[in-house]
This record gives sequence, C-alpha cells and structure tokens, in this order.
Amino acid sequence: MNILDKIVIDKRKEVDLRKSLIPMRQLEHSVLFERETNSMAQNLRASSSGIIAEHKRRSPSKSVINQGLNVQDVASGYETAGVCGMSVLTDVKYFGGALDDLLLARASCNLPLLRKEFIIDAYQIIEAKAYGADVILLIAAILTKDEIKQFSELAKSLNLEVLLEVHNEHELQKSIMPSLDMLGVNNRNLKTFEVSLETSKLLSAQIPNDFVKVSESGISSVEAIKELKPYGYKGFLIGENFMKTEHPGQSAANFIKTLES
Repeated sequence: MNILDKIVIDKRKEVDLRKSLIPMRQLEHSVLFERETNSMAQNLRASSSGIIAEHKRRSPSKSVINQGLNVQDVASGYETAGVCGMSVLTDVKYFGGALDDLLLARASCNLPLLRKEFIIDAYQIIEAKAYGADVILLIAAILTKDEIKQFSELAKSLNLEVLLEVHNEHELQKSIMPSLDMLGVNNRNLKTFEVSLETSKLLSAQIPNDFVKVSESGISSVEAIKELKPYGYKGFLIGENFMKTEHPGQSAANFIKTLES
C-alpha cells in the first residue's frame, strides 16, 4: 500500500466524522459562502512568473518543514511578493494543516486560495467554499472519471475553479473534461517519492491549450521554471522552497525578482 492509499483510508474516516459534526446545510449558511471568488487561472494566464506559493508545515516525504510560522504572516507576505495564488494545505494528519488555516489566509489576503486537500467527497467541496477557497484540487490518482466529473461540476456550480492533478498519461487521458480550469502535473512519484521534471515535459503535449498548465513538486530553482516554460506551463506550485525559510514571503519575492530579471 502506498502513502496515497493510506491517506485516502484515513480521509474517509475523517470526512465521515466531520459530516456528523457539521451538516452540509450549516456550511452553506456560512458568511463566506456568498463571496465572489478570485480567479487563479486568470492570474496565471496574465503573469510572467506564474508562482502559486504554498503554506505547508510538514509532509510525509520531508516530515517537518516549518511549524513556527503563522498563516496570516505567510499569506500577507506572499501577497506582497506578487504571487498568483496561494495553496493552503488543510490535511491534518499527514501535513499538519487545518481548515482554519484557510480561514486565516482568507482574512489576511485577497489572493486566490487553493484548498490543497485529498478530496474524496462532495462535502469537502462545500467545506472549501464555506471556508473561503477559490480553487479546489482534485487528484486523478484517487478518483474515478465519474467522480472527477461530479466533483468538478459541483465546484463550477459554486464558482470555484478546479485544478486537476495527474501523475501519468493514463490519469491525464481519463480526466480531460470541460469542467476543469487548470491541469497540474505532479513531478513526484507517489510510490517512490522521487521527483523528476521529465514528467511535466512528457505530458505537456497531451494537455489541450484550453487548460492552464501547472507544474507541481520539485520546483526549487528559477532554472527549473525556465526549463518548463517552453513546454507551455503557466503555473508553478512551490511550497517547501519558501516554507523552509524564516520569511516565506520574502523568499517568494526574491525568487520572483530573479525569475523576472
């Protein structure tokens, strides 16, 4: 059993518990449910850097990255740096995140926010909207084609954008549908945790241009982005690289400055 299988088993239990504590209609009455959402896809299309910066305390592959920062500082720092959007990890057990991180980020910046989560139930999409997200992540490796369709169409009906993540050609082929906005290629092999930018390069030609192409994982240098841009990538998800420093916002600002110079 790989790490993704383990996460999904735990996630099903967690979601069942959350559903029993907070009914869906209560989420739908939340104050943020009616807010206008911000478009991450639009920001990426218009940007010369394309950085989606992440808030991430730890991960299964790296254990602790940075437990000491508060989300508000990270969010306002990223906004000042001029990133295109912010990814907020809300998984508790494996990444040390929390749904409240999303609320705090929402209160601290106007960036488009991606709820980075292992979505296996429509309830989590309603939750994302209620907690101030603009974008949800769907992971092709853990969903059937029907679930991708159902979840992405639900997201669109709530004015949420959808970033769909794939790891290989098989996942990409089953996933392409009009209800997606962005297609993300994860360069990390979830079975071995090895990272290779070749994954993004190999899959780029098979992603139709209607979707914003995003490359995820293992992007820690300006060179990596310059290497991927000719393949049509407009978005680059960077977490660890900024989060392992004392001031992620400043690190992001320096990174963007180098990239654009």
